[in-house]
Amino acid sequence: MGVYVSVRGWLECDETQLATIQKIISAHADNHYSNGWSTPRQQVNWTHYLFYGADIRESALNWFTNQLREIARVPASDDDGDLVRGLFLGGHEVDGTTEWQVRDGRLVTSAADARHRYLDE
Repeated sequence: MGVYVSVRGWLECDETQLATIQKIISAHADNHYSNGWSTPRQQVNWTHYLFYGADIRESALNWFTNQLREIARVPASDDDGDLVRGLFLGGHEVDGTTEWQVRDGRLVTSAADARHRYLDE
């Protein structure tokens, strides 16, 4: 049947970056796992949020992390220089939980802190 990873997390950006991120997500659309991406029904104030939540096959992890790498490289869109930020956890059925941080223009991957284990029990 395959090994699954429960992926959940969010991105933070501004309006201009959001438009670029949505283009990246569309370019990776697969009509299945891409349906895990969502945004609030209505924007509240200045920070835009995108969320991802889905149980995906282990074989699709590269599909997901490649998107995050590309999204992390989205440049700042104004003088304040804010880059896209985000945090995702991937609960692997066999290997435990991985943390993906989108920060400083790149994707940082590490084992998740033990305090997040309750999410995969």
